Amino acid sequence: MAELRAVVMRPDLERLGRYDPVRVRQRFLDAFVPENTRVIVVDGEDVGLVAVRHERDALWIEHFYLTPESQGRGIGAGVLAHLLTESDGTRPFRLNVLQASAARRLYERHGFVLESEDDVDVFMRAEPALG
Repeated sequence: MAELRAVVMRPDLERLGRYDPVRVRQRFLDAFVPENTRVIVVDGEDVGLVAVRHERDALWIEHFYLTPESQGRGIGAGVLAHLLTESDGTRPFRLNVLQASAARRLYERHGFVLESEDDVDVFMRAEPALG
C-alpha cells in the first residue's frame, strides 16, 4: 500500500519539488490505520485503496489511490460516489489533494469545494447528503 502511494503520488510530488522516495512511503506507514482502510478490487484484482477516518466533526478521506492502469476508467468516481452515501448526514467529508493534481477535478465533480489551500495542498469539503 505504501508502494502504491509512492507510485501514484510521484509525478505530482516531483512537479512540486517535494518527492522523497523514503518520506512518501513513511508518511503513509505513520498514518496507516487498517480499520479505516479498504482495498479496491475490480474483476478480482487489487487496484487501489481508500481510507476514511471518522472524526467528531468530519469524515476525512485520507488515502485514495488507484493504480495508474486503473485510472480514467470510472473506478474512482464509483468508489467516491459510494463513499459519499456512507455519511451519517451530520458530518461533512473532508480531504486534501496536492496542488494542480488531476484528482481535484474528480472531487469537484462530486461536490467538493475549496476550503483552504497552501503552496502544496488544497483542502476540500463536501457537505453531507440531506435525507
